[in-house]
Amino acid sequence: MTIQKISSFAAGQWVQPGQSARIIKSAITGEVIAKAGNDALDVQSMLDYGRDVGGPALRAMTFHDRARMLKAVAMQIGKHKQALYDISFDTGATQSDHLIDIDGGIGTMFVFASKGRREMPDGHVYLDGEIEQLSRNGTFLGQHICTPLQGVAVHINAFNFPVWGMLEKLAPTLLAGVPAIVKPATSSCYVTEACVRIMLDSGLLPAGSVQLISGGTGDLLDRLGMQDIVSFTGSAHTALSLRSAPNILQNSIRFVAEQDSLNASILGADATPGTPEFDLFVKEVSREMTAKAGQKCTAIRRIIAPEVQVEALIKALSARLDQTTIGDPRAEGVRMGALVSESQKRDVLEKAAIIGQQAERVYGDPDNFTLQGEGAEKGAFVPPMLFHCANPDTSDLVHCTEAFGPVSTIMGYRDLDHAIQLANRGEGSLVASVITRDGNIARNLVMGVGAYHGRIYFNNRDSMKESTGHGSPLPHMVHGGPGRAGGGEEMGGVRGVMHYMQRTAIQGSPDILSAISGTWNPGAQEIEGTEHPFTRNFGDLAIGETIHTASREISLDDIEHFAEFTGDTFYAHMDEEAAAANPFFPGRVAHGYLLLSFAAGLFVEPNPGPVLANTGLDGLRFMKPVQAGDSIKVRLTVKKKTGRNEEYGEVRWHVSLTNQEDELVAEYELLTMNAY
Repeated sequence: MTIQKISSFAAGQWVQPGQSARIIKSAITGEVIAKAGNDALDVQSMLDYGRDVGGPALRAMTFHDRARMLKAVAMQIGKHKQALYDISFDTGATQSDHLIDIDGGIGTMFVFASKGRREMPDGHVYLDGEIEQLSRNGTFLGQHICTPLQGVAVHINAFNFPVWGMLEKLAPTLLAGVPAIVKPATSSCYVTEACVRIMLDSGLLPAGSVQLISGGTGDLLDRLGMQDIVSFTGSAHTALSLRSAPNILQNSIRFVAEQDSLNASILGADATPGTPEFDLFVKEVSREMTAKAGQKCTAIRRIIAPEVQVEALIKALSARLDQTTIGDPRAEGVRMGALVSESQKRDVLEKAAIIGQQAERVYGDPDNFTLQGEGAEKGAFVPPMLFHCANPDTSDLVHCTEAFGPVSTIMGYRDLDHAIQLANRGEGSLVASVITRDGNIARNLVMGVGAYHGRIYFNNRDSMKESTGHGSPLPHMVHGGPGRAGGGEEMGGVRGVMHYMQRTAIQGSPDILSAISGTWNPGAQEIEGTEHPFTRNFGDLAIGETIHTASREISLDDIEHFAEFTGDTFYAHMDEEAAAANPFFPGRVAHGYLLLSFAAGLFVEPNPGPVLANTGLDGLRFMKPVQAGDSIKVRLTVKKKTGRNEEYGEVRWHVSLTNQEDELVAEYELLTMNAY
């Protein structure tokens, strides 16, 4: 058998393993399949290359440029995912496990690409929140902005998801404009290396934006500076060692950790045997115990159920686990593969023995189980193991010991408060799931366990057909948790991107803030041209381009006609005495939507042109009532432009309505799609 040489990619060059390289064995057969690691790797050159080459290239791109890059890279990986499937079997993963890891990683990149285009500007500065007026007349403003860190992100990933684990960190990092050095776990780094080669060979990534360390990091962390960031996934012990390094502490280097987690799943008291919820609970727990052979940071480690249902639940779970065929994941019909390595198998069995000191094993014997596949007896296989803890209040070990494999412990609760206490004894988890159809149970559990969990997943008969499952972190939502889980947050859409950016408060005049942000602010300079802006293509419109309309008087006939035509005969528009009794109105007033309609009539250019559609309005506010005899006029200003595709882009217009005294009566932002 040919032994693969798993290389690193450093400072633009592939570097083969050195003499001190570690051997990597197949999880299925125990045979040596690869070696990786090079103690002579020049990590300082890697940092310099990322900072001096990768960083400037990424920061020169807009958020939309980087989003388009992510989409293209994801598509490229998708074209080659079969090759990744094929080599991933040696990690012990089944084909369904590959879909979680490889397809899940690709999907994560697509989500960040989409969010980058839809939720971030086609520019270099991200606005965090609204403008703050810091002076009486609005000549001095404040704004929070975010810009990319000018260092390198070091991603230290776990063995269980060699593709998803890399891509879920890489997508927000690159979208932020920060280069990355990826360090996968050595036991499955051959899969990560293959994926990195696909990305680099595509030519879609700027030089220096992604580098790879296959093997040890040497003194890399000692060379980091205050603009660098470390994102770690792994054990709490390793996380503590890394984050407490003197250089990390001295330079206040950002350290994001996702670590050990004693996740729980709670069966609601309403989910009794025979209900869809009870059956769903059994299915979810079984799946989370066996997917990736239980090697998931989100797997269910503690099963918390009403005491009266424990016996029935053990019986139902055992019956379902009986259907789990274990063996060579390449063999037809196998539903659970191996642990990633022999050392991981030893660790799982040791931790299971610790749990066994305070809980009874009621399913699964690691010394007596059936395997499928020739040569599998030499692999790192264990069966699913279910424990029952009869005294969870006094059994500390089941709340602090994570066997990172197909191992879970069931325990009973007396009432909802007791269930909350048991769930929180995990001292911080990535996820808790609750199977219930009772809204009061759901709310009380959120109030009780929310502070201890990064995510709470609810499911029942109403959502089960479309739900993604307890153990599926989604790129739209934060992935992380407090306490034992590491205290970090990853993904979460744009929130994940913010980990790799610096939030800065800027203060200054409206013109200065507009120049920095690329967004027009009230009080900033207006550009008045000879052409109506609705006649100008998207690419020709300038931020701050403005028209001031003529005025229009509002008559009582207008108000009454609008009321009759629309059916809106609210008393404030039709009854003088009742309107005058209202503390907000001086008497009968014009409808707010009448004002909007008349405003459109004042500023719209009616002929066919670049404006393709009005897609909505945001932030509508009515400041001062308008009575019959008052006049309104409109100021329409290009506030912001966001490209959507090659044919059209979104224009955000600031619209303000003033009366005959130049008093502001209404304000909003109009959205249109304009052709290029």
